[in-house]
Formats: sequence, C-alpha cells, structure tokens
Amino acid sequence: MTRILLIEDDGGTADEILLELAAAGHDATHSGTLAAATERLAVDDFDLLILDRQLPDGEGLALLADLRRAGQRTPALVLSALGSLDDRVRGLRAGGDDYLPKPFALVELIARVEALLRRPNETRETRLIVGPLDLDLLAGRATRAGRPLELLPRELKLLDYMVRRPGRIITRSMLLQDVWGYSFEPNTNVVDVHMGRLRRKVDAEGDMPLIRNVRGQGYVFDLAH
Repeated sequence: MTRILLIEDDGGTADEILLELAAAGHDATHSGTLAAATERLAVDDFDLLILDRQLPDGEGLALLADLRRAGQRTPALVLSALGSLDDRVRGLRAGGDDYLPKPFALVELIARVEALLRRPNETRETRLIVGPLDLDLLAGRATRAGRPLELLPRELKLLDYMVRRPGRIITRSMLLQDVWGYSFEPNTNVVDVHMGRLRRKVDAEGDMPLIRNVRGQGYVFDLAH
C-alpha cells in the first residue's frame, strides 16, 4: 500500500481527498500546516506528497523547494486555487511533479496520483555527470562540456530520463507515460516536438550526437558511437 501525505488546511477538502485516496487503496495521512507537515516528514517516509500552496503558516512551495534542496525527491502534486500559467510554471520549477488547479474533480486527482506513482522508482541523484553532460536537477541547470544548455523544465526531465538509460531504445509510449504521466497514447506529436528541441540544444553543430532517433521505434542516448 502506498503512503501519501496530504498537506491541506481546508478540513472539508482534506476529508474528501482522504476518502477518495482510501477508496483507491492508498494509505493517506493529513497535515493542516507547514509546521505539522515538516514534523511528519522528519520521522516518516512517503511515496507521494499532495500539497496546497496557500497554508496558514506559509507558502507550500517554500516547503517543497526546501525538500528538493535537501535532496528529497518524493513525487509531489501541487494543489492550488492559483491556476494561471505563471502559477503553474512556478509550482513546477519549485520542484512539483504535477500541478492541479482548484476546483478539481476528485476522479482527476486520483488519476494524477496514480500516474505519478507509476513512474519508475529509480535512484534520484540530484547531480548527474555523464560523458560531457552535467545535470544539476535541483538548480534546474544543464551543461555540455561547460556550455550552458537553456533547457525548459520538461526538456530537462526528458534529458534526465534518457541519461539514466544509456544505450536503451526509449519509445514514445515510455516517454508519454513516465515523463508526461499519460496512461494512454494521445494522437499527438508532443514527444517528437520536445525531443526535436532537446536534440538541437544538446547536440549543437560540430558536436558528437548524443541523442539518436531510431526510426519507427523511438530514441537512444548513446555515448558509444
């Protein structure tokens, strides 16, 4: 049974979420303030965090950013009535893995929780040095042979995903499920668009290509050729 910490100050909302999580087979615990959540996180391990932004004693993103700086990589779903594009980007850049604006349908929240929990349970080093690449995941920065790569958050997630699987063919379905969190394959070329931008940034003219397109199958991160 997966363990989830819900950080939400509205008692009614918290009760509804806890009931839905329990019905879906999850062991969910509730904290109503940042202070209570911090105390709980100091003594317990969780598989997922669900946190509101506007809490009585501060901003939920501040807690999330502190956890990421400390090397804590537990997946986090951010909830907030602040639903503008800028707010969603801020939530993801603070370390959120997904962002769900309020009001929301509980069935969508459960679907997003399950998508986050399906992601690979792999070692989450926050600094990766692979060949000429240097990824600082906490700072959200990447370089190739000292050259800064101006990567968007999704592009950094894609590169992180690929460098952990060198030499393996990474299919579009794998990327849609593990990076985007889709449980189905939509009729879209979103993977190819993002991968095209990522390849142009990582493999500049004159560089040895690190990311290859395998026709009809997907992509490979390859240091061997």
